[in-house]
Amino acid sequence: MAQRMSGEDFNIQVGFRHRVRFTRGAFSAGNSMVAELLETRGRSKVLVFVENGLRGFFPQLEGEIQDYFSDLPGLRLTGVEWLAGGEEAKRDDGVYQAAMAAIERHHIDRHSYVVVIGGGAFLDVIGFTAATGHRGVRLVRFPTTTLSQDDSGVGVKNGINAFGKKNFIGAFAVPYAVVNDFQFLHTQPEHTRRAGLIEAVKVALVRDGNFFDWIEANVTGLRDLDESVLEEAVERSALHHARHIARGGDPFELGSSRPLDYGHWAAHKLEQLTDFELSHGEAVSVGVALDTLYAAKVGLLDQSEAERVLKVIEGLELPVWHEALELRDSKGKRRVFNGLEEFREHLGGELTVLLLKEAGVGVDVHEIEESVWEACAEELKARSFSTV
Repeated sequence: MAQRMSGEDFNIQVGFRHRVRFTRGAFSAGNSMVAELLETRGRSKVLVFVENGLRGFFPQLEGEIQDYFSDLPGLRLTGVEWLAGGEEAKRDDGVYQAAMAAIERHHIDRHSYVVVIGGGAFLDVIGFTAATGHRGVRLVRFPTTTLSQDDSGVGVKNGINAFGKKNFIGAFAVPYAVVNDFQFLHTQPEHTRRAGLIEAVKVALVRDGNFFDWIEANVTGLRDLDESVLEEAVERSALHHARHIARGGDPFELGSSRPLDYGHWAAHKLEQLTDFELSHGEAVSVGVALDTLYAAKVGLLDQSEAERVLKVIEGLELPVWHEALELRDSKGKRRVFNGLEEFREHLGGELTVLLLKEAGVGVDVHEIEESVWEACAEELKARSFSTV
């Protein structure tokens, strides 16, 4: 009997609206932004998760949230849950499980909202919880740090770490809305605020040379954390990230080219090698410096353009080198190079690393010459020590 083979392909298209907003004092009386954002279906429930670290900065926050939702018809606040944040929250599934239990305990359903207030790592964990509870609950993000407001908070990725690898477990899920409340931004420690600006530098380098020119011209104001300059940088960066995700043709990263991961292959490995004592912003700063100098050494980028980038990083008082780059395995190979294979595996195919041709213009390459990269690391080490 002849084999029988049949079937049919179906295209299933789902549209997402990615709402990105900017305000100050979102839960203040008279601020209608949140009220106008949230759709109500009967009496929708709202469960709020807040990162524990915000207690000291905003002891009144829970009361403001309760007062705000008490005046909104069609919405019922079921509770405010305070949970641990920071990279520690992503080390295992402890915070994820606690958040999932809260979703079940408060009877949150697919017509409800989960609101999350915190830094990037906390958004990752609660976002993963919202994406998997009931196969997806509407999520409203309130990023609180420079890094999360200008980059990760407006993204569509969520996850936790596993098997010694960052974001190994996770999901792509477009949040219902992202509200960048500048009230949170200016309470962060000064170094944390500066470190988060590296993602603005990164997106300018890969998407908009004019934005990089603006950062370069305003580097002193950014270093000094001038409020209006910082807010403009955060807003422009956030919108660039959102535009790339929405209009770049690959929002769920099915391909191998990841422009927004410029400088990140080394950064992710450096975080692991330091047991996450090196912050994400600092690690990306080193990664961007290395890949920028590498592009100049292999002839893709003019040396003067590379120097501009390095001076901006240093002008923001961010590192271009870290001692973890010195760590080597038993064969004498720098351990950071293991990050290349992990990056390729994370991409799901061919190794693809974006390098710069000029500010705002990148090109994908598929291999890194370790000897050239070694020279870059040594040059940046010498540069780092010469400025101490």
